[in-house]
Formats: sequence, structure tokens, C-alpha cells
Amino acid sequence: MAAEAGVDAIGLVFYPKSPRAVTLRQAKAIVAALPPFVTAVGLFVNATRGEVGGILDELPLDLLQFHGDETPADCEGHGRPYIKALRVRPGEDIAARCLEYCNASGILLDAYVPGVPGGTGESFDWSLVPRGLPKPVILAGGLSVRNVRVAIARVSPYAVDVSGGVEAEKGVKDAEKVRAFIREVRNA
Repeated sequence: MAAEAGVDAIGLVFYPKSPRAVTLRQAKAIVAALPPFVTAVGLFVNATRGEVGGILDELPLDLLQFHGDETPADCEGHGRPYIKALRVRPGEDIAARCLEYCNASGILLDAYVPGVPGGTGESFDWSLVPRGLPKPVILAGGLSVRNVRVAIARVSPYAVDVSGGVEAEKGVKDAEKVRAFIREVRNA
């Protein structure tokens, strides 16, 4: 449904504590159904190298997204490009954090919520995102059809990432919300 609506990428959450977590079997079915040029992204939170490798042995992921406390060394060496998620809060030097992940294909900026690695549906103060970051920025955190145009206008990200903002309930996407979100992104 999301691919038919025109998304560029599909995120597959391999974090068991998430209400959006998928099993390997579900992920295989989703990836097999994707049309050409839709990127399959595997999302991991503090997974071991063995856990990531085990998924990659079974599933042809195009891109890895690390959303925990991973170091650059944890993110590298998997044979796939990666993006690193950073949780934004006042006083954080986002530019310096981006430089730590010099081999990342991009940096995903999400809201900081204590004790939660992401997927909270909370947005953050977009004015905290400096211009001219050294990596492409993927903006996440509380995005929805109501605010994505403003978010794009303020941050000028390379891409936007949405999950909760297009759900009927936690973990269940709403087809009309997905289509409406994509319309807003295209019209931004």
C-alpha cells in the first residue's frame, strides 16, 4: 500500500519492544512485494553485530538505520549503507554529532524523549537544526499531514520519515493518511 502510494522507502523495524516490530517472515514478505526503486530499510536499536548479520543473511535490505546508542564502529562494516538517528534536544551540537558518523549516508533527526529510542510521535523544535549539516538530513518525529509542509519549509530536509503520523492505531498504517501525507510532501 505504501509503495503504491509513492513512498521512496519502507522501514522494517527489528526492535522487539516496538509496536511496529516485524518478524523476519513478515519482513521477507514485504520486501518480496516491493516494486523496483523502493528502498528496503532495516531499523535496529542497539542490536548486536550478530543480530544485524543474521537479518542480512536472510533478507536483502538496501539500507540500515541505527536508532540507538550505536557508535560509528557499530554502524559500519555490514556491507550496506547506513543512516544514523540522532535524538535532538536543546544544547546538542548536531553538526558535531553528524561528523562522528562520517561514513553515514545520512542523519535522521528525531525527537528526544527520555528512555525511548524513537517512534514516540513527538516532534521537536525544528529551529534547533542548523543549516549546512555535513550529511543529508532525514527529518522524523511527530510528522503528520498537518505539519509536514511546515517542517519541510523550516528544515529543508533531504527526506522525511513518518510512522505514527500515518497510523490508524499503533502499528497499523492508514492508507488514506499515507496518501495524504505523500501529497503534502510533494506539494511542500
